[in-house]
Amino acid sequence: MIIRQLRDTSADAEAVEAVSRAAFRDPTAPADGPPDPDRRVRELARTAHAVRHDGPGCWIAERDGRALGVALSLRREGLWLLSLFAVLPEAQGQGLGRLLLERAGTYGRGCLRGMLYASASPAAARRYRRAGFTLHPAMRLSGTVDRAGLLDPGDIPVHPGNHTHLHLLDSVDRRARGSAHGVDHAFMLAHYDELLIADALAGSGYCYRSGGAVKLLAATSKRIATRLLREALARTPDGAEVAVEGLTAEQEWAVDVGMELGLSLSTGGYLAVRGMRPPATYVPNPAFL
Repeated sequence: MIIRQLRDTSADAEAVEAVSRAAFRDPTAPADGPPDPDRRVRELARTAHAVRHDGPGCWIAERDGRALGVALSLRREGLWLLSLFAVLPEAQGQGLGRLLLERAGTYGRGCLRGMLYASASPAAARRYRRAGFTLHPAMRLSGTVDRAGLLDPGDIPVHPGNHTHLHLLDSVDRRARGSAHGVDHAFMLAHYDELLIADALAGSGYCYRSGGAVKLLAATSKRIATRLLREALARTPDGAEVAVEGLTAEQEWAVDVGMELGLSLSTGGYLAVRGMRPPATYVPNPAFL
């Protein structure tokens, strides 16, 4: 077995996508059909983005030319982020995951803070806790939006954003999570349906949405965050399934919005942080947190 840095090639990107899909497939669900083409394109692009901007943090484990596990990690202004960690089911329990995380973790040397999204796997929880992360149980809002609950005073205007708002986005990031997303905003602008912006005397914030999912939300106050979340959910098509993931107890404002709009609350996995608290006026993106 060898563990090497990922290369910026289509073959390596395909290998990462295949391992990720196999590792996160629900074993109780029916056999997978063909992967969703849009999601596949986005995942391949995400790997290429990570390798180009954070090559030393991206690793793959292979045996006889077959990919067994991958780890993608990022550094953003003193914050280390684990973007993806996946090991094939048949390769788990052999120490492979530990070796991959050690390699990815070296990219975070000198970073005082860290953040990642962990599955509900007991092995994953042990691994991250031993690495010094505090595990915060995560919640998920899902269902269809009850339009009767969408009444909003609208005193804070929300409008579409674009690349001209990058300085605002990074400024909000630093206030909300302590570091800017930087180059990750270019990826999200290219691959998500819509960017929403709020910039008023009450504060500033933004939200990416795609389909029925809230992909990332950051704001300088709970009032702005609440307004953005309600607007993002209001823009989903009638009857469409929506999802807001990665919420902790710090995001009670988001839980309240979801319940007002008839969404269901469930639990699963952890938001794991090191050297910081979970950002409060924030909804993380598992790939870019």
